[in-house]
Amino acid sequence: MIVNRPVTVEDHVRAYFSDEPILADIAECESQFRQFDATGKPLRGEKNSYDVGVMQINEIYHAKKAESLGYNLSSIGDNMAYARYLYEKQGTKPWSSSAKCWDTSKNIAKKN
Repeated sequence: MIVNRPVTVEDHVRAYFSDEPILADIAECESQFRQFDATGKPLRGEKNSYDVGVMQINEIYHAKKAESLGYNLSSIGDNMAYARYLYEKQGTKPWSSSAKCWDTSKNIAKKN
């Protein structure tokens, strides 16, 4: 019997990053697969309130570039798309502060 269930944020993130699963691991560590907080507002970082969304993109460093590329970091799709852009340019470096959580010898992206 097939049981239908709603697609979760985790499902969405893992599907989007199926070609780069380290990014899904980062999302799990950074936001526990949450784009929004309990009030429905975009999730903000606990240690740094400028970190936003499922990928915890820092607005101080990335808002202008994200906007210039047409991304709204408060949107889950755009948040993940900008994370992919960052990853293609810088590897996992933008998420180095959470590396203790997602960094394993088999997953580390060695991009510069």
